Amino acid sequence: MSSLRIWPLIVATLMAALAAGPVKAEELPAAQGDVLLTISGKIANTNSGKNATFDRQMLEGLGLVDVTTTTPWHGADRMRFTGVPLSVLLHYVGAEGTTVTALALDDYQSEFPVSDTEEIDVLLAMKLNGEDMTVRTRGPLFIIYPYDSSSTLNTKTYYARSAWQVARLIIR
Repeated sequence: MSSLRIWPLIVATLMAALAAGPVKAEELPAAQGDVLLTISGKIANTNSGKNATFDRQMLEGLGLVDVTTTTPWHGADRMRFTGVPLSVLLHYVGAEGTTVTALALDDYQSEFPVSDTEEIDVLLAMKLNGEDMTVRTRGPLFIIYPYDSSSTLNTKTYYARSAWQVARLIIR
């Protein structure tokens, strides 16, 4: 699905969330399976102390979309990534900061503005070409920008904002 075709889904999801009123602090459902992602920092909604933790089922329940793009890590082939729009995830946890720091399993860190998630179809990918991503395939979570949608995104700046094997997001 091209980035233009996922906008109606993102807009509908955000409109429904906005219609429900302002973000208020609340307890999220607890993760039942293995935790894939922990979000901390300036968030209003938590389920594990001051953190929001997510298993695969919880992330999938937020709604999955596809982004098909080339990447500098997969050669010249266009790859189909499936995952949760980061804008939806950040709204769900009531993110109140301006910056996201992504921490990977290998301690790699990337940082990007929250505004990227509002202005660009940034994806927290869980699947690559229809298959669940594993550590071996740069998963289980991979921050992907739709690099092919704009020459601005097809640059080292945005490649550096991406991270694979993401385990934690910190909202600052």
